Amino acid sequence: MTSRLPILIVGGGVVGLTLAQALKKASIPFQIYERDPSLATSDGGWGITVHWALTALESCLPPDLFARLKDIQVDPQQGIKDTGRFLFLDLATAEPRYVIPPSKRMRINRKKLRALLTEGLEKEIHWGKNFASFDSISNDEVIVKFEDGTEARGSLLVGADGSSSRTRRALMGAEEAKLYQLPVRFMGVTVRMTPEEVKPLREIDPLLFQGCLPATGAYLWFSMLSTPEVNGSSGDGEYYEGQLNMSWLVKTAEDEVPTTARERMVKMKQMAQPFEKRLKKVVDDIPDDTEVLEIKLQDWPTRKWDNRSGTVTLVGDAAHAMTMYRGEAFNHGITDAAKLSERLAEAGINGGSFEDAVNAYEEEVRERTGPAVLWSRQACLDAHDLNNLKPDSPLVSRRTILKK
Repeated sequence: MTSRLPILIVGGGVVGLTLAQALKKASIPFQIYERDPSLATSDGGWGITVHWALTALESCLPPDLFARLKDIQVDPQQGIKDTGRFLFLDLATAEPRYVIPPSKRMRINRKKLRALLTEGLEKEIHWGKNFASFDSISNDEVIVKFEDGTEARGSLLVGADGSSSRTRRALMGAEEAKLYQLPVRFMGVTVRMTPEEVKPLREIDPLLFQGCLPATGAYLWFSMLSTPEVNGSSGDGEYYEGQLNMSWLVKTAEDEVPTTARERMVKMKQMAQPFEKRLKKVVDDIPDDTEVLEIKLQDWPTRKWDNRSGTVTLVGDAAHAMTMYRGEAFNHGITDAAKLSERLAEAGINGGSFEDAVNAYEEEVRERTGPAVLWSRQACLDAHDLNNLKPDSPLVSRRTILKK
């Protein structure tokens, strides 16, 4: 194994870093190339839920890092007693229409998870590296070129660079790599609340809930992002943070996301007027000058690609971009990291080829994530049609690996 060139991971997000930790655990050499100038300059994102991939995540990490996941939950105290309950509400009444089958889970702060996953990898991470192109020069060597004119040589290039993956585009061409745009628009904010303001929301559910307004199809997601214990505000002036997202079907040009943050906030408040009073109030109370992010709802159903004799492959959103309405993108990405590292480790131990290992990994990815992308797409559409929502919808069914 030591005679091989390192594996080159393009993308230092949570999936790329998890893969790196798994490779380190297996004593497989690697280097990571991340476009962000530093960890401090990353926007970090909101929260993510780890459920059926918890075991896979544990297999990728050293025991001390995995043990610390509990400390970066959005609410560590709630995490101790969490039942895994997940409500889908009628937003007009705030009454549950469905209770999604519970599962063991952890709701984690994405930015803190990324920081945790960099520990022990400081020497292998190269910041400020924008992928430009690659050349597979043999069946066991690939050259990766970056926009700053530098290049790296490795035995395998792994694109972990997200849904708009440059690696995927270089591998397949722009048309084949193109994302599918769903007819849905999505905005989100981080909300700061006093204990009195958050109390009625946590009475609905202490961790997270989602729902739809039957009359308009407007969708709402709310989840805790931090507590005073987590954000350091305990005592006088303590506050909670929540993640509040809204989405809706696009039917006319007026349904497009406004350009400015203030206009976006106006739209969110207009959409929330028919909500049940507690849900309406949390939106009404958001300051008008709050930054409102737009998230493009796009996906990319996994398909077969030419891995250049096993020298280039993809993981995470680069391999199977999907919407967040089943909360499974991260779970599939972690499973990718576990499966790929296992295959590569087996090849090293048994003297097998990386090409065979990569082929076996990709076959499993296509079987696992092909239906998952389409189920998440359907869940997205179903989330905006409460009147026709059925119990067998992927939106409200159990979170698990799907079988064809």
